[in-house]
Amino acid sequence: MIRSIIVLSSLISFQSMAGIIQEEVYISNASKHELKMIQSHPELTIDHMNSQGFELYGPKGMKKWLQDAGINFKTAHAHAHNHSHVQKAAGYPSFKEIESFLKAQVAKKPNIAKLFSIGKSVEGRDLWVVKLSDNVNQDELEPEFKYISSMHGDEITGRELTQFFIKDLIDGYGKNQQITELINNTEIYIMVSMNPDGSHKKRRSNANFVDLNRNFPDWTRRDSNSLGNRQPETKAVMNFQKKRNFSLSANFHGGAVVANYPWDNTYDRHPFDDLVHNLSVKYASFNPEMRSSREFDDGVTNGADWYVLKGGMQDWSYYFHNDLQITIELSDKKWPSYRNIPGFYKSNKDSMLNYLESVHQGAGFKLEKSKTGRVEITQLNSDGSRFDRGSYGFSRGEFYKVLPAGRYEYKVEANNKSFTFETIVDESINENGNYQKINL
Repeated sequence: MIRSIIVLSSLISFQSMAGIIQEEVYISNASKHELKMIQSHPELTIDHMNSQGFELYGPKGMKKWLQDAGINFKTAHAHAHNHSHVQKAAGYPSFKEIESFLKAQVAKKPNIAKLFSIGKSVEGRDLWVVKLSDNVNQDELEPEFKYISSMHGDEITGRELTQFFIKDLIDGYGKNQQITELINNTEIYIMVSMNPDGSHKKRRSNANFVDLNRNFPDWTRRDSNSLGNRQPETKAVMNFQKKRNFSLSANFHGGAVVANYPWDNTYDRHPFDDLVHNLSVKYASFNPEMRSSREFDDGVTNGADWYVLKGGMQDWSYYFHNDLQITIELSDKKWPSYRNIPGFYKSNKDSMLNYLESVHQGAGFKLEKSKTGRVEITQLNSDGSRFDRGSYGFSRGEFYKVLPAGRYEYKVEANNKSFTFETIVDESINENGNYQKINL
């Protein structure tokens, strides 16, 4: 047993970071000792753990190590939760077809929709984002929201659902009241595929065999929020996030049906644990399959309680950028038959719309003169008590935070001056957001 651990270490010590995927297996009935042994290797990635077992990913040599350690496994695609490799691409659009579809959709109403690329994948494919807003070419003072899908290339359902969602938002503008109010009062960004190379190759990793959801800075590892030697797709999202003021987002995956909320990387509870839990329950409540889950209470789970994940986008998003993010697992099969996609969209459309609306459950401010500063937020309870909700820095002269419904005091400090105001947070769509303009 000791020898097998040494063998694995020698095989993969040349890898400069965790998240390399060159081999994948499914492990069932692992003993506690075997699980602990696997978890001791950061080069190995556990995913989608349930009562039956879990997926395991790693570099070349992983299968040999498992065999030497006496740990039984199956090839990953033989397990029911993984996609079939036989005719799995049938009916799915190609990357070029997706590009054409997105261009055609935004061309319908260029006053509210535009398409732009935030960068290139390893193999040179554009990382497309659609922006939806009533003055789409302006940077308005409105809450900013984003959906990102398919950072795992073989988890394809979200890539298709976000395309349908973009079409329905564009077609529904001026016809559907909720959609119209959201587009008029929100800046909405939707990225249908963060990993187009992986989807083209029908695999989890990007073209460099890296798991993008293990490639972000992680505060529990004392990482700085720097680009470093990260993957081009990761860098593109990091640069995009840095330029915006996102306050609520979600990313779409596959392999289960559940809404997963932070933290992923630690068993400690999130400072807004009740809020992220309730937002996840809200998403699940509109999805019949998710809310009736037999595996997850109310169709939701805390990330680390499910399995610990380091270097994920969800935790990075909030810790470094104050952007609350949850992870939505859309389908048990990662690459289901395309004929089932409309049914998945029907189950998720109301969830996607109402979760998006939750970005208005917040408050913010815009400084007239300064760009940097700090804000202290205090919740003012009906019994007269005060509850500290944290201190936050800002760097673009603008700040907005999604919060539990209630009354709040904001104390803003900038340019050696301070300003205090009170605001009410509720679940209604506010005209251009619940913002206060401050002359600092």
